[in-house]
Amino acid sequence: MENKDLKQVVKEKYGEIAKQSKEQAESSCCGSIGCCSTLDYKVFSENYQDQEGYSPDADLGLGCGIPTQFAGIRKGDSVLDLGSGAGNDCFVARAIVGDSGQVTGLDFTDGMLVKASDNNKKLGYSNVEFVKGDIEEMPLPDNQYDVVISNCVLNLVPDKKKAFGEIYRVLKPGGHFCVSDVVIKGVLSEKMKKDAELYAGCVSGACEMNEYLKIVENTGFVNVQVHKQKEIKLPETLLSGYNDPKQLKAYYTGDTGIFSITVSADKPSGFSCVGIC
Repeated sequence: MENKDLKQVVKEKYGEIAKQSKEQAESSCCGSIGCCSTLDYKVFSENYQDQEGYSPDADLGLGCGIPTQFAGIRKGDSVLDLGSGAGNDCFVARAIVGDSGQVTGLDFTDGMLVKASDNNKKLGYSNVEFVKGDIEEMPLPDNQYDVVISNCVLNLVPDKKKAFGEIYRVLKPGGHFCVSDVVIKGVLSEKMKKDAELYAGCVSGACEMNEYLKIVENTGFVNVQVHKQKEIKLPETLLSGYNDPKQLKAYYTGDTGIFSITVSADKPSGFSCVGIC
């Protein structure tokens, strides 16, 4: 599929999820609308209930980590959350930055933006905002944010080089990002790679882990660090539908695997942009 078609698939699927409860959203990549019904999103999600600032209404169970745990956010920081959904990570970040900081959530799905804004109104935060935009072309100024976070979203972006280039551009010199994301070790079958529903379910859009980290380094980031890594166990019924016996064996021997990672890196001080900006 073309990149624009993949984005439309993601926008439609997550627009449907925005209408649902956490329980419905976790039951599959698109909840009760029925696609991807064998992919239970709980295999990705983390428990946020002990996090300060946690708002149950904003938690749709769509993350694959808790990036704020390793993001080094400080009081007064300006934080950007990419693919902010219903606002879960934004509100956790708001608890850290306090009244003197600023938190911006970026999402391109109208339904998620409405849900996030409604949640923010209930909480009464004046320093949290939600902006519509594409991660590959953010409608945001250069050198604006101290910290960029994201949770299980960059795997949904077709052009990851553009995405990290944009993260680099909007970060202040000396700023940093921390993202939780889905990556692959080994090689997915062609059938899995070409499935639009698995793309929306955060599987087929994921790239190989070493390639992912190399994109980060080639963008110009330094001090790249993987803080957490967890294997995602997909159900055998799903795997067997997309893999022949030899490919399936690779999952059980460890030659192929799907992982969630939380990774951070710094934008060097004194540099405002790189050649791809």
